[in-house]
Amino acid sequence: MPKEQYQACIDACYACAAACDNCSTACLQEDDVKMMARCIALDMDCAQICRDAAAFMARGSEFATAICRLCADVCTTCGEECGKHQMDHCQQCAEACRRCAEECRRMAGAA
Repeated sequence: MPKEQYQACIDACYACAAACDNCSTACLQEDDVKMMARCIALDMDCAQICRDAAAFMARGSEFATAICRLCADVCTTCGEECGKHQMDHCQQCAEACRRCAEECRRMAGAA
């Protein structure tokens, strides 16, 4: 599949990675950082898999579908964790994760 067919998913992956980077950094500034440990760890994992998925799609890799399925799972888990916290950065991250998971599932199903 040409890169253009992946563009919406690539964009969602990069937006999610940025939201996760922002969230993890902001979580480190919270008063109870220990309470945010799982959120921070998932943010870091999610940002990385999103960047990897975008790169695989941009290259038209034969593994893009598989990595996007995994990316959707990580995004879902990260979004659920972030959604538990009321801080704006967590809520914004949760929404970006939901959008990315949806786009990755759509892309993986279309390939």
